[in-house]
Amino acid sequence: MKQFGILAWLLALGSGPLLAQAPAAAPAAATYPQAHYTKQEVYVPMRDGTQLFTAIYTPKDASAGKKYPIVMQRTCYSVAPYGPARFPARLGPSETMMKQGYIFVYQDVRGRWKSQGTWTNMTPVIDKKKGKKDVDEGSDTYDTIDWLVKKVASNNGRVGQWGISYPGFYTAAGILSNHPALKASSPQAPVSDFFFDDFHHNGAFLESYIFTFPVFGVQKTDTTSTAWYNAQLIKPAAKDGYQFLLDLGPLKNADKYYANNFFWQETIDHPNYDEFWQKRGLPQHYAAGVKPAVMTVGGWFDAEDLRGPLAIYHAIEKKSPGTYNTLVMGPFGHGRWSRETGHTMHSNVYFGDSIATFYQKNIEAKFFAHFLKGNGDKNSGLPEAYLYDTGKKQWDTFAQWPAAAATHQKLYLSPDGKLDKQPGAPGPVTFVSDPLKPVPYTEDLTTTMGFTPHNYMSEDQRFAGRRPDVLVYQTDVLADDVTLGGEIMANLKVATSGTDADWVVKLIDVYPADEPNNPYMPNKSIMLSNYWQMVRSEVMPARFRNSFEKPEAMVAGQKTAVDFRLQDVLHTFKKGHRIMVQVQSTWFPFIARNPQTFVPNPYKAAESDYVKATHTVFGDSFLDVQVLPAVPPAQ
Repeated sequence: MKQFGILAWLLALGSGPLLAQAPAAAPAAATYPQAHYTKQEVYVPMRDGTQLFTAIYTPKDASAGKKYPIVMQRTCYSVAPYGPARFPARLGPSETMMKQGYIFVYQDVRGRWKSQGTWTNMTPVIDKKKGKKDVDEGSDTYDTIDWLVKKVASNNGRVGQWGISYPGFYTAAGILSNHPALKASSPQAPVSDFFFDDFHHNGAFLESYIFTFPVFGVQKTDTTSTAWYNAQLIKPAAKDGYQFLLDLGPLKNADKYYANNFFWQETIDHPNYDEFWQKRGLPQHYAAGVKPAVMTVGGWFDAEDLRGPLAIYHAIEKKSPGTYNTLVMGPFGHGRWSRETGHTMHSNVYFGDSIATFYQKNIEAKFFAHFLKGNGDKNSGLPEAYLYDTGKKQWDTFAQWPAAAATHQKLYLSPDGKLDKQPGAPGPVTFVSDPLKPVPYTEDLTTTMGFTPHNYMSEDQRFAGRRPDVLVYQTDVLADDVTLGGEIMANLKVATSGTDADWVVKLIDVYPADEPNNPYMPNKSIMLSNYWQMVRSEVMPARFRNSFEKPEAMVAGQKTAVDFRLQDVLHTFKKGHRIMVQVQSTWFPFIARNPQTFVPNPYKAAESDYVKATHTVFGDSFLDVQVLPAVPPAQ
């Protein structure tokens, strides 16, 4: 690939692990940033002497009498375009904020691109720093802000921070700096913990991320504006990712590509939630007294970082209740709120028009303007939670999340295929799981060679539910709307003839037979008549059912409880629809195949460890969901 080729690839896909947020280079013609901003490039010193490359864009009308706040993004994806005369096509989180006027700052983080230092994935937080060599993203954020407010002319002494995906992690970690000038922080689709976000779900490895490791596992040797990791990118001739990764065989075979990739080697050497992963998690480090106002943003259909924004919001809410802390969740895939697409789609589902623009103007810009230009009190005019109901297809606001009015309801997986409010017979249903013929996670094979998955989060699940190794449970046709709003817990009672298994639970909205197609469907061969739209899903390796730190084998044939959380949801299942749950054991190549033989390290399992197994789901299994009360019709 050419210079910044990987960034172009990520942006062309519209998603990437940890969506690249480097602003695109401007076309030859003059752009708004060129006409209205001046640019300077500087190296900002950190407390240990490391210099971080930083690009600063200041409004041309800034002066001693007209000062602007600073809005900063720290990124591992480069602050391109480099060069004091080169400008991006857009600055800041949105065109709205660019035109409102801020001093926009972009910084290459430690060890990336033109910055000095050594790169570390998800830099561990040092809560109690003892000296200048104790550095983390919080200290780098503090040192950068301190330099900016002292050295950048015409700033008003207030700083905001934002970023999407990995830059969202740096934003979330920057909150921990607690610099007095940091007034507003918006982590968007932030990674919170690599054992639960992005590369793993509940410790299950996302094999769909196999192509990303060069970007995160190769150290550069010098400051550079050229992608140094391109030589290690896998360049398969195949276009069918399912087949390519099935043919790859056990995960240990990826060593032929990544023997010298430090992040791959770290990953395979730490299959459990040990100290290596624990110290990279963010939520546990928030404590009472988080100073900046926080607005965490995510997408209900974010295939990469759905857990991150919810985990960070809930952690700050619990540990620092006095902090201005809000949550925004829209009908978006990964980072899709950052650019307008006109018709807001995810897979084949249409949610409305200009939803990203609504968010940018009425939520995001309002947040930053209040805390960076306004009086900065807690009366921002925004609610505690601004959430999009993906069934009703409308924004709703909440004074707290989950809502105080939400009540718990159990949905039992009856052996006769019914999804019931009351438990039925506890009898078993069995199916055979074959890791050599795993259930695909998507029907669209053209997406399986991408950097990361995307559309599967709302994709039609009929293709999976018609396989014999996928169990299907559904309600009768709903006589009234049912709104699930809040947390979802899967409480499975299961058994296997093997000694290990993954358990996948999917919550699905079954459309009625007379559902019309929307006019914007990208796949004309799909019909919304009887469409099985996935609403939420998650995987849980049985080995971690009791502890993510100390895995345990299942006892063959023994009934076992496997409980795990699906991420939050706000979705109204409309009258005439059905609620469906699917249960399966493979989900390939989104999730790496479980050998179904308990081994100490699944990354190093042998071909002979992969065996067929008969799995059993008992009728006293259930989902614990939160239901919101029906809103009475207007009089």
